[in-house]
Amino acid sequence: MILTVTLNTALDLTYGVPELVPHASHRVSEMSERPGGKGLNVARVLSALGHRTVVTGFAGGATGAVLRELLADLSPQEPTDPGTGSPDAPHAPEPGTAPAATAPSATAPAPVTDALVTVAGNTRRTIAVVDRATGDTTQLNEPGPLVTADEWAALLGRYEELLAGADAVALCGSLPPGIHVGAYAELVRSARTAGVPVLLDTSGEPLRRGIAARPDLIKPNADELAQLTGSREPMRATRDARRRGAHGVIASLGPDGMLAVTPDGIWQAAPPARVPGNPTGAGDSAVAGLLSGLVEGLSWPDRLRRAVALSTATVLSPTAGDFDRAAYEELLPRVGIEEHAPAAR
Repeated sequence: MILTVTLNTALDLTYGVPELVPHASHRVSEMSERPGGKGLNVARVLSALGHRTVVTGFAGGATGAVLRELLADLSPQEPTDPGTGSPDAPHAPEPGTAPAATAPSATAPAPVTDALVTVAGNTRRTIAVVDRATGDTTQLNEPGPLVTADEWAALLGRYEELLAGADAVALCGSLPPGIHVGAYAELVRSARTAGVPVLLDTSGEPLRRGIAARPDLIKPNADELAQLTGSREPMRATRDARRRGAHGVIASLGPDGMLAVTPDGIWQAAPPARVPGNPTGAGDSAVAGLLSGLVEGLSWPDRLRRAVALSTATVLSPTAGDFDRAAYEELLPRVGIEEHAPAAR
């Protein structure tokens, strides 16, 4: 089971308009709503890849109730106990083997189990307005509910229980009001104590504090990496981020792919060509690729191939945040991998 933590879940609303014009009224040509927040986006992709996933975090109020109803629709099977296996989930390889990355087109979607903690406040909404004339997206993000000390304590208790059955955990997204800035560092330490590999995907001060707790992986984008390290040169910034505490740093470089600085080596992966489309959710798909590759025992190059192929297929998807399965399968073997020499000591 893979555990994803989304402390600031959201109900994602997407409006499509023929053309977005400032200071004007618009007729919405299409509208969708779905459960959101980075960790829930990761869980949706993991489910599509056949990995049973449990989601925790906070949900509350009328918006939270709608989110949970939509989340239930993601599970094609009856949810199982978070600590047990699933016959449909990909199995980890035998020790000492490193299977090649594959695009499991025949894999049935796996359950996404709701282990969210109820709070008194109302779950936030995020509103994306897509300009169909240009393909550009304008995003409006609410701050989220105020979380009390008792609600945070309840989340910690739930998290500790879920770690016992987890093969890996992803800590994703922003912090809602009321949660202290060192929250992710606390969650990273708990995962490490439990012996569960942990990936941290956040930004700003929560990332700075969280990286000091020595997560197994962080996945900043170029802007987050520059904010953390003060450098916009990808190799220098990624190496600097690793020196700050992360065991491995996977930097998202947008259309240029991903750069991985790990204890096992340094690799850069890039899609075969730049593609037009909506990048919303592409980073979350990359996290799903990295986590699924980790629990399946893939080599680093194959984990990166999967992450870049999923990310690119998400940009190409007509629905923001979903990935185009056919594009993913076509892209996977064509992702280029370059190995870099380690830095001289």
